[in-house]
Amino acid sequence: MTCLITVWSLPSAAADTAVERGAYVTRAAGCVSCHTDKKGKGVPFAGGRALETPFGTFYSPNITPDKATGIGSWTDADFLAALKKGVAPDGSHYFPVFPYTSYTGMRDQDALAIKAYLFSLPPVAQENRDHDVTPPFGWRWPMRFWNLLFFDQGDFAADTAEDDEWNRGAYLATALAHCSECHTPRNFVGALDRSLWMAGTEDGPEGDAVPNVTPAPATGIGWSVDQLTFFLKSGTKPDWEIAEGVMGEAVEDGYKFLTDADRRAIARYINTLPAIENHIGG
Repeated sequence: MTCLITVWSLPSAAADTAVERGAYVTRAAGCVSCHTDKKGKGVPFAGGRALETPFGTFYSPNITPDKATGIGSWTDADFLAALKKGVAPDGSHYFPVFPYTSYTGMRDQDALAIKAYLFSLPPVAQENRDHDVTPPFGWRWPMRFWNLLFFDQGDFAADTAEDDEWNRGAYLATALAHCSECHTPRNFVGALDRSLWMAGTEDGPEGDAVPNVTPAPATGIGWSVDQLTFFLKSGTKPDWEIAEGVMGEAVEDGYKFLTDADRRAIARYINTLPAIENHIGG
């Protein structure tokens, strides 16, 4: 097994500076789609994107470097605490609609590269919009207890039984791209049901069903590594249908900008998931 930096570092072409590396990681992490109100013709990263969930509608915050309404006053420590612990600079807790439960596995180097990239952008003065969520799901103080029960904090750990490509794919899929946050059903308090890891859900983002991506023969997607790699690049399924909704955005704003090697690594990892039968849809 080669050193860990080989497994997790970015392609050399994208790693000349922290800002360039950050631009790449930001695409892989899906930040553009979530923090841009495209329907309202909002400025990229200025927040306001509505995300409908079974618990109400959450609105993404402004993550431009505006000091008054964005994250311009955040230190490196503030940024790492937010991404990897779900804790805001004022000590309050984020809701798990923000995927810190996956980002916790992100390497500090990659997280701070995202910060470097975001801080290179023009600041946008735009106040954050309050979430439209019914109690108790809109209360932040219970998140302390939620985290104790459901949040496994810690950096991604490579599987020494697997090779570099597989571990790269696992890191991208579980920590950066946070695939499980959409493709795994949640319990009644919004925690991922790990017994159905990546097996799809009827209640995905914005109320849409999300497919089972495990290699289960009857209910999984059943795509080859090559087919899944092509899908991540083009958004085109093996039956030539085009991805729509949140997955379409994930391809358009994120996956298509990754290297072929990274897309293939993700596809290979996904194809080795434990097969779980879970019928989604009518």
